[in-house]
Amino acid sequence: MTGDHALVRDGFWVFGYGSLMWNPGFAFVERHPATLSGYARSFCMWSIHHRGTPEAPGLVLALDEDESAHCRGLALRVAPEAAEHTLAYLRERELVSSAYLEREVTLRLEDGRAEPALAYVVDPDHEQYTGALSLERQADVIAAAVGGRGPNSDYLFSTALHLAELGMEDMELTELSEMVRHRLNP
Repeated sequence: MTGDHALVRDGFWVFGYGSLMWNPGFAFVERHPATLSGYARSFCMWSIHHRGTPEAPGLVLALDEDESAHCRGLALRVAPEAAEHTLAYLRERELVSSAYLEREVTLRLEDGRAEPALAYVVDPDHEQYTGALSLERQADVIAAAVGGRGPNSDYLFSTALHLAELGMEDMELTELSEMVRHRLNP
């Protein structure tokens, strides 16, 4: 990965594929639709801090390595003057339990540019990694879980809504949202 010194000196891109799209928590100077190849967005990580608890974990999205997959999201450019603070913020937010790994990836922006970026991908060897869960199991967990940042269902609904608003509807998340709504309002 590019050294921290270069990231701070030059600024950097970060890939948002879940809550970073609708709640980045940092200032950025550019935002573009982007695609990341080699990873799939999925609810494959137990959340014991933000959307669940150790006793009743929720699920959060992660980038799971899959060489045949493509994930659409947003490339957010951080200016050099905000880079040091933003990098520290992202590491505190995303690396809270070491279930995510910070990686340098190459994003393909909608305008055709290829840009190096930071992405937070799941560590498949971490105890919070779930592997593939059925949509039924995901819906059961998400409908019931609540963590420090609120109901797990809010996280799902916000992500699915923002993807649809950006013209990047994720049909699996849309279906999962309907399943969770049905569980919450039978």
